Amino acid sequence: MEPKSSGDRGVRIFSITENQCIWMKAGIVNYKLCQNAYDCTSCPFDKAMSRKVVEKPTALVSWQDIKRRKPFFERECRHMLTGRVQFKFCANNYQCKVCEFDQFLDEQDLATATSPVRTDKVSGFALASGYYYHEGHSWARIEHGGFVRLGIDDFALRLLGSPTGISLPKIGTRLKRGENGWSIRREEHYASVLSPMDGTVMATNQSASKQPGLSKKDPYGEGWLIVVDPQGGLRKQTKHLLFEKRAVAWLDAEAKKLEEMVMSVYGVPLAATGGEIVEDIFGNLSHLRWDDLVREFLRT
Repeated sequence: MEPKSSGDRGVRIFSITENQCIWMKAGIVNYKLCQNAYDCTSCPFDKAMSRKVVEKPTALVSWQDIKRRKPFFERECRHMLTGRVQFKFCANNYQCKVCEFDQFLDEQDLATATSPVRTDKVSGFALASGYYYHEGHSWARIEHGGFVRLGIDDFALRLLGSPTGISLPKIGTRLKRGENGWSIRREEHYASVLSPMDGTVMATNQSASKQPGLSKKDPYGEGWLIVVDPQGGLRKQTKHLLFEKRAVAWLDAEAKKLEEMVMSVYGVPLAATGGEIVEDIFGNLSHLRWDDLVREFLRT
């Protein structure tokens, strides 16, 4: 099975069945899957294995040493080994921490918007495959290299309508999971959006800040908002979030809750059978109060 591509840049999102650790690729361990988005420089397993190599050099070699013994055209860059780039050989003796190419890729990923991945409809709302979701309707997408891209989901943007302003935190700001991450505005109405994880802000989408409607138009792609360097490891940061089947069940429950709210106010369903959910629920259903919607669904 091929990894699902997240856009033209070669950045990919890996499922648990696809992402073999480089130590496994090199044949040093029989079975190990990457749980750190191929960010070897911050991976606890890589660090532990590297310590074992130093402690028992006669019994264990590193994947870098195996590659160093090979001719140049068999010394694939770790980003080529993991599928991030199609063609690149290592000219830096596998010293990734001081590699200009490695740094260039990270900087490019931070600044470049991604294209949307496949989305499925759940009770009339779009849910992006491969994304993690917070109950406050923010999303998190793991990027190759360990950074995480954040945004707000289709449900919230249909619920509140196209924002007229988005306030993003400054680069270097430390975000906390479950606390205010950024805010959106629609005319005189404001809403805070909770951060789905702990992390340091590494980049912000100034295009979305200057053109707030971009997030409404393409919430999972060009409308991303923040890139963070997660704190405490990806496994710890994502275990509290909703993913795949859990995300589908949650969004379906949120849609039913909204349906009940609309029925209690208007006595009619939100959408006719087989019909599309309106793009701007708050704007079209004037008897629904902004504060009620924000408190009930964004949890703020």
